[in-house]
Amino acid sequence: MKHILKFFVFGGVILAALFAAAPTFAQGGGTTRSVAPDLTLFTRYPIQEVALGETVNIDLTLRTQEQPQTVKLEVQDLPAGWNASFKGGGDNIRAAYVEPEEDTKIKLRVDPPADVAGGTYDFTVIATGEGQKSVLPIELIIKDKVPAHLAFSTDLPTLRGTLNSSFRYDVKLKNEGDDDLTVNLIADAPPGFQVNFKLSGKDVTSIPVNAGETKRITVEAKAYAELPADSYPINVLAQGDNVQAQMALTAEVTGQPKLNVTAPDGRLSAEAYAGDSTPMTMIVKNTGTAPVRNVKLSAKAPNGWEVNFEPDKITELAAGKQIEVTTHLKPADQAIAGDYMVTFKATPEDGAAESADFRITVLTSTMWGIVGVGLIAVAVVVIGLAVTRFGRR
Repeated sequence: MKHILKFFVFGGVILAALFAAAPTFAQGGGTTRSVAPDLTLFTRYPIQEVALGETVNIDLTLRTQEQPQTVKLEVQDLPAGWNASFKGGGDNIRAAYVEPEEDTKIKLRVDPPADVAGGTYDFTVIATGEGQKSVLPIELIIKDKVPAHLAFSTDLPTLRGTLNSSFRYDVKLKNEGDDDLTVNLIADAPPGFQVNFKLSGKDVTSIPVNAGETKRITVEAKAYAELPADSYPINVLAQGDNVQAQMALTAEVTGQPKLNVTAPDGRLSAEAYAGDSTPMTMIVKNTGTAPVRNVKLSAKAPNGWEVNFEPDKITELAAGKQIEVTTHLKPADQAIAGDYMVTFKATPEDGAAESADFRITVLTSTMWGIVGVGLIAVAVVVIGLAVTRFGRR
């Protein structure tokens, strides 16, 4: 009985020891736990779009969690005719050294052949470390090359102003192709216009425009000659390699009226008799580039003078035209002979007034001279008779 009891006690101790050791074994066993990979190879952009003929550069990162190691690099399943190389520190490499908590940066350069067709291409980058391997799938989508193309655009192709205005057009020029271009800028404007191109405030005649880039250009047109009011076309041309773009702009010159008051012979002088209405001719010219309307005529003369115009108002006077105005000028009855200043003024409905000073020489009437001579003669005769009669006494 004692032997049986000892057996059960001994067996229970052994079983208890086995059960106590079981968790420890499970913790130490390499086949019973999930271990995270120590080596990782990744890129932020595993799927990329590229254009035909473009070299692809992919930034890769190597990372290890626990132990430093040397990692070999290779590319598998690369399409036929393609070339791939790894670069680190500016040199071609085939392996890289990586330490824990310190990533190693690598650049993968991929050169598709010149005759590659558009489509989707897959390959794999493999990093092999000490007992571990990291696999990175890469997908490249090659797009057919967009042919060279330039395009102009503007929100305001027509501007209005006077001859003294600068017509400034804000224009956008876009390179819609896949190639960088150097673009020459050309303007075809009517005679009398000067056209300049400005980029960032500086005059330019050619500019670089990269693929897909849009440049903002100012087209500045200014008239340097007297031009009549009209609409003037300005054609803008951009030329780069074998491609060009053009755009039609319009400058609407509204013109400005400009009056001039003068005499037919250009001499601003006349003669008038005191108390008599004397007609004189005055010329009103429009030397501007736009019609002038509703011109009112007026005069500033000495007190007691009368001035009337025929006509007294000019309804419309076209650019480059003139009209004769008859002025009836009557000096005051008591005006003393001499020179006087009379100012004639033409005031348009919309525009600047113009005036001219005329020198008016006032003459006295010849009838009063005759009367005066007669009175003197009568006085002489009377005196003569008086002397003769009283002298005999």
